[in-house]
Amino acid sequence: MAQSSSVYGEGTKPGAVPGEPVPGRPAGPGDGGGPGGRRPGRGRRVLRWSATSLSVLILATAGAGYLYYEHLNGNIEKGRRSSGDSKARKSAPNAAGQTPLNILLVGSDSRDSDENVKLGGARKDRGNPPLGDVQMLIHLAADRKSAAVVSIPRDTRVDIPKCTDPRTGRTYPPVNTIINASLARGGAGCTLATWENLTGVYIDHWMTIDFAGVVKMADAIGGVEVCVRQNVWDRPLPGVPGGSGLKLTAGRNKVQGEQALQWLRTRHAWGSDPLRARAQHMYMNSMIRTLKAQNVFTDTGRLTDLAEAATRSLHVSEELGTVEKLYDLGTQLKTVPTDRITMTTLPTAEDPQDRNHLVPAGADADRVWDMIRDDVPFDGKGGKPGARKTEPQASRDPAAADDAIGVLVRNATRSSTLGPVSGRAGAIARELVGKGFTKAAADTSGARSEERTVVRYPSAELAGDAQRVAKSLGIPASSVRRSTDVSGVTVVVGADWRTGTAYPKQPAPKAGDLPGDADALNGSDAGQCMDVYAPYRW
Repeated sequence: MAQSSSVYGEGTKPGAVPGEPVPGRPAGPGDGGGPGGRRPGRGRRVLRWSATSLSVLILATAGAGYLYYEHLNGNIEKGRRSSGDSKARKSAPNAAGQTPLNILLVGSDSRDSDENVKLGGARKDRGNPPLGDVQMLIHLAADRKSAAVVSIPRDTRVDIPKCTDPRTGRTYPPVNTIINASLARGGAGCTLATWENLTGVYIDHWMTIDFAGVVKMADAIGGVEVCVRQNVWDRPLPGVPGGSGLKLTAGRNKVQGEQALQWLRTRHAWGSDPLRARAQHMYMNSMIRTLKAQNVFTDTGRLTDLAEAATRSLHVSEELGTVEKLYDLGTQLKTVPTDRITMTTLPTAEDPQDRNHLVPAGADADRVWDMIRDDVPFDGKGGKPGARKTEPQASRDPAAADDAIGVLVRNATRSSTLGPVSGRAGAIARELVGKGFTKAAADTSGARSEERTVVRYPSAELAGDAQRVAKSLGIPASSVRRSTDVSGVTVVVGADWRTGTAYPKQPAPKAGDLPGDADALNGSDAGQCMDVYAPYRW
């Protein structure tokens, strides 16, 4: 992009100002300046002339800078942070008052323009609801010393909550289906709510990017190095239509523009959707290394090019919708060393309902979410578990007598992989009655779905009551949360508590204790290469 000289303070030079008498004083002999004549007021006039010209220059430059800043802000498309039912709440700060930062990145297959149709599919697809084929959670640790990325393959079946599209006002009922459908049921805010309910992690922001946006960003970066072990050509084959069109020779190649999009979209040539996530992680790690090597934040020209591309390419949640906020986010991400960035894919298993789909892989998937929730580093280089986390303070409002506390117990044991356990609400309600909470009762409205057990309360005066109930069942204080979705103290028995009447003690995750099938890649590892599925070699 051509740089405007007015923005950077160049190309505008003050012209010469002829000597003039000082206002309010008659011109003297020295004011004319004869040969060798001394000009007593000249220094003051030159100083005044310089100050005036500099002021005009600063104002002109500031005005152009302001206009350009507003131009970039005008490029940014914004949307509501959450458009679905979600119960996730922000993490408690650590001892230093820091909290993690979580950003959801969604790659949309939208064909809403000629450019997107040309890049991604047939014209008959134009206008169809977009699907979120690429979904990644970026977790920036509270101390900003490490970062973790978790991808969920697009065909993973999950619970999508009730969502309302903020643009049309249409409300979609909850559904259990593959996760990429969430984008079409209320936009990125619905995808965010789906992730929050699946993980129990509060997500601060979302960003979406479509085909054309990927091309713009890849061009602005100037190329990213990728690697394949064999020649690859992702093309239609007999009985297998589609293909990204990616064609590379074996070894290292620099991809940008449309070829970068082909790399990120390729699936058949790698052999599976989880392997496509691996290729995307390789690209992202390489892109981060490239940007760090370019010193983007100290190179004004490079930063301007990227700012123009980013603001035209990204659609972001409204609280992130200014250049200042995006720049601040970038500076926070910049502080993390590449060797403290870990890219992973959620462990999954074959869906028993449809072998072409996946489901989260039970305990292995839970461990990944536990580490994110507890802000435990994926790379094993962090401190001891819980060292960065503080438990919520006990309520100053003391609990009422046990037999005066009304408690509703809900069965939410259904998960994406397992059906509900019948009778759980009744069992826990009877346990509470036996402990003296004689007003405890089971919710008979039917089984729900939540991954983690929580105790919710609607207002501050009931916080002490909720904490007392949680303590009696062995539920940790960090799982007691205020919520406007309940009318009284409510115990939600989640999928993590399927048997027994005492909440099972959850082992604290350890730094680096990722399951083997999370397919972790370190950001500094430049030696990774993709294997090509045999039918797509040439």
